[in-house]
Amino acid sequence: MDRKIVILANGEKPDHNIPLHILKNADKIVCCDGAISFLDQQNIVPHIIIGDCDSISTEQKEKYKSLIHADHNEEYNDLQKAIKYCISNRITVVTILGAAGWRDDHFLANIGILMHYAKQLSLSMITNYGIFIPIHQTTTFESFAEQQISIFSFSPEAEITFHGLKYPVNKHKFKELWEGSLNEATAAHFTVELGDGAEVLVYQGFKL
Repeated sequence: MDRKIVILANGEKPDHNIPLHILKNADKIVCCDGAISFLDQQNIVPHIIIGDCDSISTEQKEKYKSLIHADHNEEYNDLQKAIKYCISNRITVVTILGAAGWRDDHFLANIGILMHYAKQLSLSMITNYGIFIPIHQTTTFESFAEQQISIFSFSPEAEITFHGLKYPVNKHKFKELWEGSLNEATAAHFTVELGDGAEVLVYQGFKL
């Protein structure tokens, strides 16, 4: 079983109890360089700090010099660099925190990154409001009644079926990204059944 590996990006920092618990109980934290200030506040030392080091102070560079992996490749942002580090080190399951908030365009770009690299390792992205999980095969999720659920299909020709949601769908091809959004769980589990070639992003909201 994989250890609990977390990538902490430099967006809105975890303040909900679920992402905070995940962060504080991680076996290893791969920290995007600008997020090190938040870890300092939490008295948490990461396993490695990755990025171009433009968002880290001189004092932090000295304090964490043995942990810094500087990467000045301008083709990738710091989140991509952190994911590529995990792939190169044969890490297969990763939770991403701190990738939302502040800049909406940045968050949308991070969703695209999530979907791209989900073909190479198991990724999830947790915000202060819920969790995004990319899937490529039929998957059953733990849930609770009235949990907010949205399902985004990135494969307009693939058939998708929902079981256990308030608005069921049977072998539907979603032509637009928004068509499977704003649904709701009805019980302790729901299933997203995928046809061949489907790439889907599932969102589960936290309890309000």
